Amino acid sequence: MYNTIQTLHSYWAYIVLLVLIIAAVSAVVKSLGNKEYSAKDFRISLFTLIVSHIQLLIGLVLYLVSPRLALFGELGMGGVMKDAVNRLYLVEHPFVNIIAVALITIGYSKHKKKLTSSAKLKPIAIFYTLALLLFLSRIPWSAWLS
Repeated sequence: MYNTIQTLHSYWAYIVLLVLIIAAVSAVVKSLGNKEYSAKDFRISLFTLIVSHIQLLIGLVLYLVSPRLALFGELGMGGVMKDAVNRLYLVEHPFVNIIAVALITIGYSKHKKKLTSSAKLKPIAIFYTLALLLFLSRIPWSAWLS
């Protein structure tokens, strides 16, 4: 079960990153170019919200079934924090990515309340770009790309 969920989590991450890059870049370009907010922008931002929340749920399940979780009992929090790999998988990756998903949610919620194109695009551009940077900072690249 663990391997299946881990594989799903890894492949779904490609979808999340692709859609998030499209949403963030589109919002930044349109915002800087004073372009109009369209129905396509709405769909892209909504799809980004949905796929990121699905990834969060998959990640939470993966975290709970992970054999690494037992390291908290064996090593304690201090022992986990002293080892960079365990700290990444058990603390940094989950914590930072939860914050990133929260930023996507905040950006989406804020943009819905705005009435003009520039006001709608600005929260998506800011919050989605911050979320993208957080995601990219905590991906375990050595394990993910191998």
